[in-house]
Amino acid sequence: MNRNKKYNNYYDYSLLFLTVFLSCFGLVMIYSTSAYTAQVKFSDEAYFLKKQLVAVIAGVIAMVAVSKMDYHILMKKLPVLPVKLVTAGYFIAIGLQVFVLLFGKEVNGAKRWINLGPLGTFQPSEVSKVVTIVFVAYIVNLLPRSLNRMGGFIRVMVFLLPVIGLIAAENLSTALVVSAISVGICFVASKKKWYYLVFGIVFIAAVAAYIAFGDAFRSIRIQVWLDVENHTQGFQILQGLYAIASGGLFGTGLGNSMQKLGFIPESHNDMIFSIICEELGLFGAVAVILLFVLLIWRLFIISINAPDLYGGLICTGILIHIAVQVIINVAVVSNSIPSTGIPLPFISYGGTSIAILLAEMGLALSVSNQIRTERG
Repeated sequence: MNRNKKYNNYYDYSLLFLTVFLSCFGLVMIYSTSAYTAQVKFSDEAYFLKKQLVAVIAGVIAMVAVSKMDYHILMKKLPVLPVKLVTAGYFIAIGLQVFVLLFGKEVNGAKRWINLGPLGTFQPSEVSKVVTIVFVAYIVNLLPRSLNRMGGFIRVMVFLLPVIGLIAAENLSTALVVSAISVGICFVASKKKWYYLVFGIVFIAAVAAYIAFGDAFRSIRIQVWLDVENHTQGFQILQGLYAIASGGLFGTGLGNSMQKLGFIPESHNDMIFSIICEELGLFGAVAVILLFVLLIWRLFIISINAPDLYGGLICTGILIHIAVQVIINVAVVSNSIPSTGIPLPFISYGGTSIAILLAEMGLALSVSNQIRTERG
């Protein structure tokens, strides 16, 4: 390296802009989709918008703060305990998942939230996604060559089994996302890929068995998927398809959706993409997908230019997280796969989801901030 050359730290403002833009677009769509429901239930059409806005502001503050930190701090030991920060995060994630199973707030038959009183509710599985990214990246960074053998990959997954198993107990869809993040990071880091085919077959068989012999509602979701028009529980998905079909090329106009007026229950949550299709049409839906493609592209650019393997793997995990959730959400809304509760990143309503996700993007920006570019 030429010692006379001068370098600047790179900061990906394109990623920052895309993240903020998608979050602001999400606020607009949440207001559009939830105003009717909020007025009926709470006599305040901006009820959900206000709650989401608070989470977005907190998330943006966290994103900027994290982006200015050196991500290598995750591999340093805590001042009080002889444990590295990333390892402490792993045990905290397990503790939160155990706590929510024992004492969590039950909504629609599932314990996925911790009640924080006046502060609302908190979903620990969102924290577990971020912890999974930094923890798996840390393990792989320690022994990258071990992933060239199936035994090395199995050892990594054994560490993640407690987290995945605890999440799967109440939320199979999120457990699948966490599994995809873990496997994806390992797949990218390993030179030999053949054993992933074996793992994929075993994993699909295990999920199929879990669905077949587990709670009956998962089997019902597959039946709905196969015959959505005639099944008694296919109402929500069918109404979502009506919304997509009625949008046409340019949509009915922002705020003019009919399906959000009680036909699609809680349309501001996981089904928000169907209202985007109805109000903004095919043009708006494609534009949103392209924004996510650009976001994923920026994450890819950061990951391949990261100053070290750990930073590259962190950005790879974030990329996989965003991509998997977008693909699953759009596929569910369009009835391409059985229904499952995965929100659309940055856009679906959910305070914990957006706040943690923005902090996660701050981690990607932190990696970008460590990239050195030659000063012109």
